[in-house]
Amino acid sequence: MGLFDIFRKKKNNVEPESTTTSESLSESQSESLSQSNSETTTSSALTQPVMEQVGLVDEHEADEWSKALDKKSEAIHDLPESESESESESESESESESESESESESESESESESESESESESESESESESEIEVERNEQQVYDEGLKKSRTGFAERFNRFLANFRTVDEDFFEDLEETLVGADVGFDMAIKISDELREEVKLANAKRKEYVRDVIIKKMVDLYEADGVNEDTQMHFAPNGSTTVILFVGVNGVGKTTTIGKLASKYQQAGKSVLLAAADTFRAGATKQLQEWGERVNVPVVAGKEKADPASVVFEAVAKARDEHYDILFVDTAGRLQNNVNLMQELEKMKRIIQREIPDAPHEVLLVLDATTGQNALQQAKLFKDSSDVTGIVLTKMDGTAKGGIVFAIRNEMHLPVKWIGFGEKASDLREFKPDEFVYGLFKELVS
Repeated sequence: MGLFDIFRKKKNNVEPESTTTSESLSESQSESLSQSNSETTTSSALTQPVMEQVGLVDEHEADEWSKALDKKSEAIHDLPESESESESESESESESESESESESESESESESESESESESESESESESESEIEVERNEQQVYDEGLKKSRTGFAERFNRFLANFRTVDEDFFEDLEETLVGADVGFDMAIKISDELREEVKLANAKRKEYVRDVIIKKMVDLYEADGVNEDTQMHFAPNGSTTVILFVGVNGVGKTTTIGKLASKYQQAGKSVLLAAADTFRAGATKQLQEWGERVNVPVVAGKEKADPASVVFEAVAKARDEHYDILFVDTAGRLQNNVNLMQELEKMKRIIQREIPDAPHEVLLVLDATTGQNALQQAKLFKDSSDVTGIVLTKMDGTAKGGIVFAIRNEMHLPVKWIGFGEKASDLREFKPDEFVYGLFKELVS
């Protein structure tokens, strides 16, 4: 099933939970009302004299019969009881007591069995409900985080479609301009435009809604095709070894904050985490990482300001290996004197890491700021050419009104987005899920 099919399924699949609940409630209410009515009828019938019920006497005679019966029963109670009667009564009482005891025992056993059954049923129901709740929460996070991008996309497409008259060269020029303005990248905009030419003409598209749906479907299909064999999973060292994750990117994109958020996530998952403050050139970078370490209760290896970053990395790797830490996050500088020096410093760090742990680093994550648009794409090209980037962390996604940068990264860089950030809290950094992203971005555009 393609991403566009999943998108349509998510949009159209509305579970009739409220209807089912209301129906069950109405049924139970009607049952209880019928039961209460029958009980009321029965009790009122019992209070009437028996002969009146069968219609043999009138109401006055029935009252007389009732009084006479009451007097007779009082007289019987006043008579002295014989010894045989008391003995028979005691025997019947003991028998009834034993019967009631056995009945109470069986009732308690059945109650315990029903309680255990109800507990197991409630446990299974709570598990399924928690899974549904997690899925809903994930959708809510993407919906809220992509609200600005979704609104921006809708406005651009609505402006584009407002000028729609017919499918001609002006139509495709406006489409390319709209897509480039949404940060999907020039290459992808041209590819979408070229593939739409024949498809839209053959369909003889005349309705704006149809043209809009065809464009979005083509975008999603191309996005899915570019992601074939894409590795979006995080890779870790074998059990007992330390996983080393290197973070790269220019200053200001949120590397240090991302490291703090991921440290919090993995520590809550039961992993022992160590941080390395190897960005010794930016003023305040070490202190910022140390503050995150204190906040999430994770130790930080740091050197002096302007110290050699490679020395900090060496000390951190040795500590992580010797003290058996599960994960080591390495923060790096985003800017040196020039790009050549920056890349040489990163290569030096990698050599030191591999000398101590041969199969490390297990991940090299490039952190990009989604609000910078095409500048982020240029940064990705620079770091990919100079270092072995394995994945991307896209930050500040909630702050951009474009959002198409995800399409451009996959189309032009063929790098997987592994994490996406929607806010300042640690819980706002989420694993990237293409289905949720596509649905959250386009759900208000497709009719």
